[in-house]
Amino acid sequence: MKTPIIIGNWKMNETVSETIRLLTELKGLISGKQEVEVVVAPPFCSLYSAEIAAQGTTIKIAAQNMHFEESGAYTGEVSPPMLIDVGCKYVILGHSERRQYFKEDDVLINKKVKAALENQLSAVLCIGETKEDRQTEKTFEVIETQLREGLRGINDSDAENLVVAYEPVWAIGTGETATPDIAEEVHAFIAEKLETIFRKDVAQTIRITYGGSVKPDNIKDLMAQAHIDGALVGGASLNAETFAKIVSYKD
Repeated sequence: MKTPIIIGNWKMNETVSETIRLLTELKGLISGKQEVEVVVAPPFCSLYSAEIAAQGTTIKIAAQNMHFEESGAYTGEVSPPMLIDVGCKYVILGHSERRQYFKEDDVLINKKVKAALENQLSAVLCIGETKEDRQTEKTFEVIETQLREGLRGINDSDAENLVVAYEPVWAIGTGETATPDIAEEVHAFIAEKLETIFRKDVAQTIRITYGGSVKPDNIKDLMAQAHIDGALVGGASLNAETFAKIVSYKD
């Protein structure tokens, strides 16, 4: 059985001191909760401090992005070994904001996914359609393309360190959330396609999370769906009490 995973993506928020304060508060609110894997993704400059602050807990640290090379003349970039050195266990790749604002395409994202997995970093591959895609009935076409291209060349043995995050772009930071039925329909489609990319038993171990205005009042209904294995939480993860309520959806 898959362990549900709740990932808090802090985006470009929280200084080092704010990171320590937020994690310290969060630790006190979710201590002892083992049924859900909890991951937080602070900005690069706060990763090491977050790792120190999370020690003694089951909270894992993720980066929000990375370069696919291990070193080199890439000003402003961060490599997989650098992330591992500061204690990261996960890295978020292909987030819609990276695709939209930084023009990252499937080829580049695939290089990053491969590099993460080769370095034993668990990769969270984000895929999702825009409002225009949904209105023109291209949702499943877009999802399948992003999934197949993002995972091109990934083998069965690496898939155990893979998480797929479905994040409909039209629901990110808009307050508009896909209904549980809409989310489940896409998650089921993703699960079906994963079985054509990997061996069936391997595909069935890959967690598929939902991201897009996840809040305490909708997490339980989302997680009740058969193919939703977790959540990628944005703004709601910046408040310890709110995020703890999402993590504690089973209570």
